[in-house]
Amino acid sequence: MVDKDEFLSIGQVSKRSGVASSALRFYEERGLIRSVRAGSGHRQYPRHVLRRIAFIVFAQRVGLSLDEIASEIAKLPEDHTPNGQDWSKLSKTWSLRIEEKIAELHRLKNGLSVCIGCGCLSLLTCKLANPQDKLGRYGSGPLRWMGKPKKQN
Repeated sequence: MVDKDEFLSIGQVSKRSGVASSALRFYEERGLIRSVRAGSGHRQYPRHVLRRIAFIVFAQRVGLSLDEIASEIAKLPEDHTPNGQDWSKLSKTWSLRIEEKIAELHRLKNGLSVCIGCGCLSLLTCKLANPQDKLGRYGSGPLRWMGKPKKQN
């Protein structure tokens, strides 16, 4: 028989994790977490789901999409709390992602100091950051912030 203290209600999980109940239901729909149904039909989550939720929240803050998170979380054991070795395997692939995010933030910071600093706020006419709209031939969007522009054919 399973000890009832091994399971938490959706409200308890929400309170302990800081994640809204609606988000927990969404994560469950996406297959990121799992619950069992009590006799009353209410969701009951095993305690170890709290670690998975912490992982999901952290991964989102790092910038991973839910599809990427699902791919990563599929590598974790479902029936117990992942151990240090499990987490270590996942974290190896994250270093590059975090470095890319840091570089993106540096580009954003540099772009703000140049573009907002000059006061014109127009990349079309800006003689400092984008003379003669040179970036226009590389495509649309915030190209300076997204990394090196690629010339369109």
